Amino acid sequence: MKYLSEWDQWKRYSSKSWKRFLEKAHEMTTHLELWREDIRSIEGKFGTGIQSYFSFLRFLVLLNLVIFLIIFMLVLLPIFLTKYKITNSSFVLIPFKDMDIQCTAYPISSSGLIYFYSYIIDLLSGTGFLEGTSLFYGHYTIDGVKFQNFTYDLPLAYLLSTIAYLALSLLWIVKRSVEGFKINLIRSEEHFQSYCNKIFAGWDFCITNRSTADLKHSSLRYELRADLEEERIRQKIAERTSEETIRIYSLRLFLNCIVLAVLVACFYAIYIATIFSQEHMKKEIDKMVFGENLLILYLPSIVITLANFITPMIFAKIIHYEDYSPGFEIRLTILRCVFMRLATICVLVFTLGSKITSCDNGTCELCGYNQKLYPCWETQVGQEMYKLMIFDFIIILAVTLFVDFPRKQLQAVNLRLSLLYTCRPSPRQFRASNSNFFFLLVLLIGLCLAIIPLTISMSRIPSSKACGPFTNFNTTWEVIPRTVSTFPSSLQSLVHGITSEAFAVPFFMIICRDKRYLIQKLTEAQGDMRNQPA
Repeated sequence: MKYLSEWDQWKRYSSKSWKRFLEKAHEMTTHLELWREDIRSIEGKFGTGIQSYFSFLRFLVLLNLVIFLIIFMLVLLPIFLTKYKITNSSFVLIPFKDMDIQCTAYPISSSGLIYFYSYIIDLLSGTGFLEGTSLFYGHYTIDGVKFQNFTYDLPLAYLLSTIAYLALSLLWIVKRSVEGFKINLIRSEEHFQSYCNKIFAGWDFCITNRSTADLKHSSLRYELRADLEEERIRQKIAERTSEETIRIYSLRLFLNCIVLAVLVACFYAIYIATIFSQEHMKKEIDKMVFGENLLILYLPSIVITLANFITPMIFAKIIHYEDYSPGFEIRLTILRCVFMRLATICVLVFTLGSKITSCDNGTCELCGYNQKLYPCWETQVGQEMYKLMIFDFIIILAVTLFVDFPRKQLQAVNLRLSLLYTCRPSPRQFRASNSNFFFLLVLLIGLCLAIIPLTISMSRIPSSKACGPFTNFNTTWEVIPRTVSTFPSSLQSLVHGITSEAFAVPFFMIICRDKRYLIQKLTEAQGDMRNQPA
């Protein structure tokens, strides 16, 4: 240090101080992690595989909390500040646009006397008094909020909040996936080296607590058993004859055809249930009894929940005959179940989209969509998601209270207690080194599948003319070109240049080439590590 200049000494000292501060901050935040002790207890008894699943659930809780904060700050907060007179601001109404009055008709609820049970139906289906709340799209039928020095553009904020939380979710998931990929790359050593690392270098000498030491013992013992189980499976596969290999692959092909048939049957059932529900849910409430009305409203949700309940049991039975390794069995079963859940929602959304954009006798030409059945189609799609969430929650609560609760001998309705005291580790061991990466990969696939119908609805389906902040736009996306048109001409040229094909294609080619180069270098480094002498 004495040979450095004062400026370099100050930079070196500042760098070290900042590094120490970050280390202390990270140490403090580890004590603030949600369910830290519970998840560590689960890891000690059931291994890192089960622990990684609960860590993944914790990540989902945090992700949803951040998404809520983005929507609240960008959309709800300006409205609440104006509605409750907290700030000196006022609403800017959507300017009147010459359009057919039939397109602007939007009867939210029936007037006059209504049955008492209709309030229950409204609560369970998101209709009636709930339809006009901030829970649904139709509530935000204003153009902006005028503050003292500026006007807050609500349509733009509504769209940007959606883009923001989708982009944040994508970046956060990719970041965690890359971290998991790095760990997998480090852990992809030879099996003998893996045993040596666990036995001679697996202990954490910073542990001073007896219970923590017991948990670490259990975790290491579980991982060693998982390694031995995987070694046994590899040896079994290596000893297969050609006839056994042909037989097992033929059986897998046949069983995958059965899985495909089950998926197609479920998708068709959801399609039929959605069509039937949409065609009959518009009947007057006094023409049907309470149970019949509720059944029609919830028919798609019932079919989807039944499909999601039955198919995992079928997949779990089928996977036992396919003769995979325990780790691959779990990943394939999870992948099938997650695909089933995501695909059922996609079938529901695309079925609704087909009903929204199709009309009899060409009546869609007036408004661009089926305004007679769907005066505010964004809200009605949201109501279907709301009903699916409510019904799924009711089923989970009912199973917990009336099935799991008595069966577990009246122990506390708590996931950790149920896992720790009423369950036992699987007799078939499996490693969890890939679990975090696999869970995040499945989540990334789900996010990409969710973006597809959302992008189509924003860019292709005409926005509702009777509700929402985009009544004066042909599509939701049109608010972006309108906003760009208000920029200075030089900034407009820059935006148009960045978003053009002439810029995008070379940019993505360079990015992809760079990633291929990095992957090649990582692969070479991994090969060099394996070739090093012990």
